[in-house]
Amino acid sequence: MSESLQLRGTLRGHSGWVTQVTTNSKYPDMMLSASRDRSLILWKLLRDETNFGIPQKRLHGHSHFVSDTVISSDGHFALSGSWDKTLRLWDLTKGVSTRQFVNHSKDVLSVAFSADNRQIVSGSRDKSIKLWNTLAQCKYTMQDDGHTDWVSCVRFSPNVQSPIIVSCGWDKRVKVWNLANCKLKTDHTGHTAYLNSVTVSPDGSLCASGGKDLEGKLLVDELCPEVISQFSGLDTQTPDCLCLAWSSDGQTLFAGYSDNHIRAWQVTPSVIS
Repeated sequence: MSESLQLRGTLRGHSGWVTQVTTNSKYPDMMLSASRDRSLILWKLLRDETNFGIPQKRLHGHSHFVSDTVISSDGHFALSGSWDKTLRLWDLTKGVSTRQFVNHSKDVLSVAFSADNRQIVSGSRDKSIKLWNTLAQCKYTMQDDGHTDWVSCVRFSPNVQSPIIVSCGWDKRVKVWNLANCKLKTDHTGHTAYLNSVTVSPDGSLCASGGKDLEGKLLVDELCPEVISQFSGLDTQTPDCLCLAWSSDGQTLFAGYSDNHIRAWQVTPSVIS
């Protein structure tokens, strides 16, 4: 391996597990973190030898663990989900919560903005997926043909020409939803244990899922609703797949595992075609 990782600094401020970190390409000196200490911290990254970053604002409002957070594409707002059963929309300039989203009956595990930041989706331990507007109004609850166990991850397609939501859960299923009518489009089976993460490729044509069984699936939604590739191929003692992310060009899929490793999987043109 030609590249190496070197610790540049440690950002201290949370008093509980850090559950999520997120950045925005338009503001490279900004980072947002979520924690089990019930708060979020907006960091200013300095990158100097003595101090890599300082906390600019601490965002208070949730009454239980903050499980997920994401920054809007314009970098002005953030969304968070919590075990207090709510979502919150944050104004990052002012450091205040502008909206509270109340409709779930159990812990909120995953939140996401649509590509245009006008819609919000959430997944919960109450087994439901909810679609919201930015005024904190729940516009639709996806329960018909929905998950039968915890919804662990929800994502919009980043391609506005492909208006879909993908979800995965502890029922071992990956579901693709039509955003136009909030109806189930495809239901993918094949995993043998619960799922932790699902992600959509930049062009919106593929999604990948990973979980306890490590039977990682590469799926084509628009072309054919079937598994076209698996990205297991590891040792017999397979770790859990905990998180997934695509490279910006859609050619590499990054996966984080419970054995402390991140693996990069190449997505070849032959698979895409």
